[in-house]
Amino acid sequence: MLDAQEWIGQRRLAYMPLVLTADEFPPVDTLLVSGAVRTDEDLYRLRAASKRAGELIAVGTCAISGGVANLGDRDEVRDLFFSAMERRHVPRLLPKLRPVDAIVRVDRYLPGCPPMPHLFMLALFGSPDTRLAASVCIDCGRKKTKERPTQLRGLQEGLPDPGICLINQGYLCIGASTRGGCQAPCTKAGNPCVGCRGPSDSFISRSSDEWFNAIRKVFLRMTDIPSEEIERELHAPHLSLFVFQFADYTVTTRRPEQVL
Repeated sequence: MLDAQEWIGQRRLAYMPLVLTADEFPPVDTLLVSGAVRTDEDLYRLRAASKRAGELIAVGTCAISGGVANLGDRDEVRDLFFSAMERRHVPRLLPKLRPVDAIVRVDRYLPGCPPMPHLFMLALFGSPDTRLAASVCIDCGRKKTKERPTQLRGLQEGLPDPGICLINQGYLCIGASTRGGCQAPCTKAGNPCVGCRGPSDSFISRSSDEWFNAIRKVFLRMTDIPSEEIERELHAPHLSLFVFQFADYTVTTRRPEQVL
């Protein structure tokens, strides 16, 4: 939001702990909440601030689904954290990390890691009738070809062609099922989409298995890469930071018009 300027003069930044010193929660028209609820301090601040807000917007992957911080809910990560006895001066961790809407009512969602500046402006000033691109694939605009790669390529294996679809070049890109609107800066620069904006409208209320099946079908249709290889890479650590979040979207009902 601080990278955008359109809000200056139209909105006043009344409370932001990392920028402004504030001991009290002022009444606000719009409360933008970033980050998940991990500690007792997070829980207190969220509940207190939400009571004084006209509307609440969950901002970013962590606020919406737990994001990278959700890795802390894995048993091996928690065991590693608590095994270090010198960690005594951190806020008390809650038993489990929670997205914002598990604690308070959320009016709208602004996904991304992080959301682009123009999306912040859309959340604050945009028309309810505004429609973003259905998927990152549409935002990207790379040309699809008849090339059918037989194996996946790693990011270290040469430079991708700047005009050709990354899937046609053998990269594991999941932009076809990821929410658009970001203007695809990653894929346009040659980096495969990893799903940080969450599922597109057609997958918000569907199971994570359906989303994974859709990705598999894209690669079966466009490549000759063995399905076992696709399956293995979809669950690899470098994608798991974002891909596992898709399961959370089926826990809380979110209407497509709520998600920018």
